[in-house]
Amino acid sequence: MARQLPAECLNEILEYLEDDKLTLHSCLLVNRLWCKISVRIMWRDIWNFKRFYQQRPLRVATSILSTLIACLSNESKELLNRNEIFILTPTSKSPLFNYAAFCKVLSINEINRIVKNVLRNIPADINSLNDKNNLIANEVIKMFTSQISSLKKLTYYHNRFYHLNISFPYFPGARDLSELCCASNLPTNFFYQLSQICHNLQSIFIEFHNNDVSNELKELISLQNNLKTLALSAFDGSWANIIPTITKHSHTITKLQLYGDNEELPLSFVRLFSNLQEFIFSFYDGTGFEDFKMLQYVHFSKLQVLKIPYQCPRPQYIMKFLENNGKNLKKYYTDENDNALSLSVAKFCPNLKSLFVIFSNGEIDILKKIFISCQYLESIKIWCGEKFLTEKEVLETVASHSPNNFCELRIYNSSNSNISSKDLESFFINWKNRASEKLLSLVIIEDYYANLLTDYENMDIIEKYENLGIVKLTTIGYEKEKIDDDLDYYY
Repeated sequence: MARQLPAECLNEILEYLEDDKLTLHSCLLVNRLWCKISVRIMWRDIWNFKRFYQQRPLRVATSILSTLIACLSNESKELLNRNEIFILTPTSKSPLFNYAAFCKVLSINEINRIVKNVLRNIPADINSLNDKNNLIANEVIKMFTSQISSLKKLTYYHNRFYHLNISFPYFPGARDLSELCCASNLPTNFFYQLSQICHNLQSIFIEFHNNDVSNELKELISLQNNLKTLALSAFDGSWANIIPTITKHSHTITKLQLYGDNEELPLSFVRLFSNLQEFIFSFYDGTGFEDFKMLQYVHFSKLQVLKIPYQCPRPQYIMKFLENNGKNLKKYYTDENDNALSLSVAKFCPNLKSLFVIFSNGEIDILKKIFISCQYLESIKIWCGEKFLTEKEVLETVASHSPNNFCELRIYNSSNSNISSKDLESFFINWKNRASEKLLSLVIIEDYYANLLTDYENMDIIEKYENLGIVKLTTIGYEKEKIDDDLDYYY
C-alpha cells in the first residue's frame, strides 16, 4: 500500500512551484490533498496568469471570472441577474473551495481588466457596458474584502484605458497588508479606509498625477511603523508636495526608487535617508540633474545598489558620488556612455558583483581594467554593435580577464551580429579550461538585428556546449529586459 506524504511536507514541496503555474496546475489532478494544497498556492496570486497562459489570456480571464461569479453570495448573484448580467459558471453547485479566501494579492485593475475583456463582445452602448463592468467589479471586490482574512499586497491604479468607479468597502483583511501599489488620484475614502487599520506597510509604490496629493494619502504614509521600500513615479505631475511626509521615514527606508519626466523633480532630500541600501532613479528629461550636485558629496554608508536607467546626471557628479560610496556597492547600472565614468568604476567600486555600463568602440581596455579591479564581479551586461564593442572582443576578454567568481554574461547587440561559429567555439573552449570551472550563464537580449541565435552554426555550437555543461543559454526580449532588469518597478 502506497504511503502518503504528510500534508506539511507536501505543502513545502509544492511551494517551490509557486512561479511554475503550469506544473502546479497539473498537481490539481493527483488527489484531493494535492488539489487542496495546489489550489491554495495558485490562488494566492491569481493575477499573474499571463506568465503561463501567454497565448490564451481571454480564455483564462473567462475561467477566472466565472469561478469568481460562482463564489459570489446569493445576494450579489441576484443583483447581477436583475441587471441582466449572465455569466456562465463552471457548475450550478457551490464551488469546491472558497477561492477568494486564498488570495494574498489583490489587484483592482486586474479585476476590472478581466471583467472588461470578458464583456467586450456583449452588444451594448458604451455607458451601459461601463455600468455592467463596474457592477460586476464592485461585487467581486466586495466578496474579496469580506473573505480575505490576511492580505499581503494590494494594487490599485487609475487607468485611463479602463473606466473605474469602485466603491472600496471597509477591509479588515488589509490589517496585515505589507505592500501597497496605488495612484495619488484615487478617491480619498480609499486612503482613509486603509489608514484606519493598515499601519505595517513595508513597501509603498505611488504614481502621482497632476500634483494631486490628498491629506488622506499623507496620513496613510505617516502612520506606517516600519516602512522599508518607497517608489515614487511622476510623469504628469510632481511628488514634491509629499516630501515632508516621506522624510519622516528616512531612518527606516532602505530602498528608494524615483521616476519622472523632467528635471524639476527634486533629489536633494535623498540625503536624509541615512540607511539607504538601494537607490534607483530615472528621469526622461533630466538634462542637468543639478539637484544631484548636492548628493554627490553625501556618504551613504550602507548603499549596495545604484541604478540610473535612461538619462544620467553629469558624469562628474556620478564619479564623485562613486568616490564617496563606491566601496560598498554590489550592483551598479547606468545607461551612460562615458570613458572617465567607466574608469571610475574600476577605481572606486572594487566589491561589485553585478555591473552594466556602456563601452564605446575601442574601450576594451577599460573592460579589462574593471575585470582586474573588481575581483568579486559575477555578472555584467554589455552592449555590442557598430558604435560599441564587438562580440568577439567581449568574449575573448571575458574568457581571459574576468575574475574567478564571474558566471553571467548578458549581451545586447544594437546592430547586426557578426560573431562567427569559430569565434564562439573558441570562447567556449577557453571558458571550459578556466581554473574556476563555473557554468556560464549566457543571456542574449534579443532585438531586431540580434541574429546570433538565428545563425544555425552558432546555435549548434551553443547546444553542443550546453550539453557538455559549459554554458546555459537564456534569451530575453529587449523591452522586457529593460523593465525587469533596469527599472525593477512594477504596477
